[in-house]
Amino acid sequence: MQQSAVPDTRPDAIRRRRPPEPSRRRSAPRTFVPAWWLRNRHAQTIFAGLLRPWPGVRYRRQRLELPDGDFADLDWARDARPAGPIAVLLPGLEGSSASPYVAGMARALALAGWRPVVLHFRGSSGRPNRRAVSYHSGWTGDLAHLLERLAAREPATPLAAVGFSLGGNVLLKHLGETGAGSRLAAAAAVSVPYELDRCAAAMSRGWPRVYQRYLVGALKRGLAEKRRRMAVPVDARAARAARTFRAFDDAVTAPLHGFRDAADYYARASCRPYLGAIRVPTLLVHASDDPLTDPAVIPDPGELPPVVRLERSERGGHVGFVAGPVPWRPRYHLEERVPAWLERIPDFG
Repeated sequence: MQQSAVPDTRPDAIRRRRPPEPSRRRSAPRTFVPAWWLRNRHAQTIFAGLLRPWPGVRYRRQRLELPDGDFADLDWARDARPAGPIAVLLPGLEGSSASPYVAGMARALALAGWRPVVLHFRGSSGRPNRRAVSYHSGWTGDLAHLLERLAAREPATPLAAVGFSLGGNVLLKHLGETGAGSRLAAAAAVSVPYELDRCAAAMSRGWPRVYQRYLVGALKRGLAEKRRRMAVPVDARAARAARTFRAFDDAVTAPLHGFRDAADYYARASCRPYLGAIRVPTLLVHASDDPLTDPAVIPDPGELPPVVRLERSERGGHVGFVAGPVPWRPRYHLEERVPAWLERIPDFG
């Protein structure tokens, strides 16, 4: 794994607005109570994803060479302690280490004594990947390769992972695929689209279409940029015409990654069928009002193994979960609850 420094490119005006230092001993309630000023699911989602102050994280970049000749970029939190347990962070669709929800978790875990590292899915680090393939909700191979490399380099170091949305689906599918053989000793997954077919359909109705339009547009721009550099074996006309996730996945994701069509991709990449095989202590956090998922996909506690804990709240939006009594001092429930969950695991306490 090759290393290079990555500067914090956030504007100085944003970097100066650092939130107050969270306390490692602060109570982390299991039940989320939304801020009165962010009770709407869209307000929760948009504030946490776009409007919150920059958490003030600095990164050091490392390149992970992959077995198929491609690479994935890793961003390590520079202010973390030099030794201790490692937490791998998996962003959501089109997310990266620059996403506020990822940076906030990296900062919270670093303050709690972890070494957070963000695994960028192929092509999402700001550097184009080498191959025509990109990433998708069920691509677990790169995560497995990273965990193998970390375990080989530091066999005595405990490993955990935290996944958000698409990254949470990848994480849970990996945990189900590997069972008791996973390199991970603990995990947490937030706002996961457990059944991709249902969630794609839900985002084609009502207000969630705004999120879909934004994300599909970003995917199409990324594809257009890649096609300027290399041949990509997809129907370019169908890709340009795509307005929904299903249309884009039919035109691009499925043929590019060996699926028959979007329905085949959704069936084979969804993590819900893998949940019963998880043998690693895992926390699931989900809000019933999540605008990017269908509430019907949230698993019933009875279908989960004893090591998996589901914490479902009525409100919270998608990777939102913002609390606090006043707007100028928000509290981020995930950044309190996830470190507290990991600290309870014997390997990390």
